[in-house]
Amino acid sequence: MAFISRPQQTSPEAGLSGERRTTLGGAGMPLELFLDLYSPPCRAIYIFARKNGIPFEFRPVELGRGEHLKPEFLKVNPLGKVPALRDGDFLLAESVAILLYLTRKYQTAPNWYPPELKARACVDEYLAWQHAAIQLPATNVYLCKSLLPHFSGQPVDTMRLDRLLGRLKPALQHLDQEVLAAKPFLATEQVSLADLMAFTELMQPTAVGCDLFRDWPRLAAWRARVEAALGPELVQEAHKLVLQPRDPRDAQRDPQLAQELVHRLLERLS
Repeated sequence: MAFISRPQQTSPEAGLSGERRTTLGGAGMPLELFLDLYSPPCRAIYIFARKNGIPFEFRPVELGRGEHLKPEFLKVNPLGKVPALRDGDFLLAESVAILLYLTRKYQTAPNWYPPELKARACVDEYLAWQHAAIQLPATNVYLCKSLLPHFSGQPVDTMRLDRLLGRLKPALQHLDQEVLAAKPFLATEQVSLADLMAFTELMQPTAVGCDLFRDWPRLAAWRARVEAALGPELVQEAHKLVLQPRDPRDAQRDPQLAQELVHRLLERLS
């Protein structure tokens, strides 16, 4: 049985060097996954690969320290975004594209991306819808509640936070009162890529005190089913970073970077 290590926190001086590689899975030449586990799409890919025994090298890219903007990472993804995948000389970005690549290359269990035409189309439908309906507003709630106060040193802007939560409410209502009223999972009768993406996205604000499940009983029951299907230990492992308070010293190590991040956050959340 292959040794499986846990992702480690490393110093920013280590960059993206080989010393930061953590191999998970079997022997051979595994693909590389460039991830920041503060990011929901990155956690979805991490959980998927671990759950399916896919061998990979975990390459941490810390967004909060600007590592996605370093020249060495821009060679992997010129857009400067995570997640990213390198499989030999093949490079791939975008979380959905990476998940679909992994399902096909490693022929994972059919529940993740069903072979049956209509079931697969239902998964595709959610993955196409979720970017603007769930991912963007949920991430903005997290940024307003956690990241902006962390780097600015200012308290949470409660008016802005309420406005951002309001933008997410219609999607939560749709999932709770329509989608999950008809079936136990979002696309099919079993956990799929749709549920994995939604779970990691909705956990992001919830982890910092904005419980998105509290007012939606079907959504709360769905969360429990998804966590049981994925495995509570794996879920906890993947969410460890986002569930713990950020070190306030991180914002003080590079004041110029912190100022730049605050500027970008305010532009996004305006």
